[in-house]
Amino acid sequence: MIRTLAVFIISLGVFTMSPATAQVWLHPSCSPLPTKVGGPFVMMEGDVLLTVQGNATRTSKDGGKTWSEPHPMYDGPAPGIPQTSPCLLKTAAGTLVLVYMDLHDYYFRWDAATDKLEAELDVWAIRSLDGGKTWVDRQRLLDGYCGSLQNIIQTTAGNIVVPVQDALRDPVRHAMYVYSSADEGKTWTRSNLVDLGGRGDHDGAMEATVEELTDSRLMMLIRTNLDRFWQAFSTDDGRYWREWRPSKIDASTSPGYLKRLASGRLMLVWNRLYPEGLAEADQAGYPRRGGGRLSVPKASWQRDELSCAFSADDGKTWSKPVVIARLRNGNLSYPYVFERRPGELWITAGKARLVGQEKALLQP
Repeated sequence: MIRTLAVFIISLGVFTMSPATAQVWLHPSCSPLPTKVGGPFVMMEGDVLLTVQGNATRTSKDGGKTWSEPHPMYDGPAPGIPQTSPCLLKTAAGTLVLVYMDLHDYYFRWDAATDKLEAELDVWAIRSLDGGKTWVDRQRLLDGYCGSLQNIIQTTAGNIVVPVQDALRDPVRHAMYVYSSADEGKTWTRSNLVDLGGRGDHDGAMEATVEELTDSRLMMLIRTNLDRFWQAFSTDDGRYWREWRPSKIDASTSPGYLKRLASGRLMLVWNRLYPEGLAEADQAGYPRRGGGRLSVPKASWQRDELSCAFSADDGKTWSKPVVIARLRNGNLSYPYVFERRPGELWITAGKARLVGQEKALLQP
């Protein structure tokens, strides 16, 4: 998914927009990113930035001001060509691991005659042992449908972990798997299914973000239509998830991005349930979508505002959310967070547009 919204955050939160999103209100502490490239990013030796765009890598030696020509990654036949929603990781050992989706076999349609979803969007992985010069061990992780990949981490124990959504069929709903690798992305293991139930082509458990807690547990925050993130926990680096429940974080039906910062704090960037300042008396009348083929509950699709909050106690409590960007009657969603240096955070959004301006490539 192309990331069109550039953000540069210092301590609290700062923003700048592309010309297409010039109508966005920005937090007063904003300053612009030096690049229009939206990530994902990793830092290589010599303070070199590396990003993946489609089926190619690019590098920058001047903090994103200029970029090299694209360096192709995979030259074989489809499917399995890096295209969209990439999650990029540089491991502690220096291996580059990319988990991504390929649109060659993509389709998403509702069969009204059978009241069923027909959808395909597979998830693939590939890795590089030489800093992105060559890529090996390309493999399909999910033969199914994944709406979007949010993030990928390496745990203290060295395991690579990435949440992957899949569409279930009877009844139609979405649920979460977690794929993990203990050998630098060479082989992968799939977890048990985290299934919250539901019915509809946008119902269930969707587009989760994951991070490691200080007690070595993993925590996922899961997009739902239930007015808040649900949280799930694993005690074995993501192989099994035995505990999930509603979180205290109100959220619209949109994914968030959870990030452990160099300071030790957790940071969350997401779309809250309602726009900031909406009176309680007006919340009942806030537009909601649902029912029919979409979902059982009618959910808030508030994507006018992106907010951030911080936690110093592994998500038990959070700072007061701060709106860092606002686009009335618009869509600022699918955030990505990159900490270039301690305290220097870059954020992009996979969707930054006015409603009706363009069609989203994947899920609305």
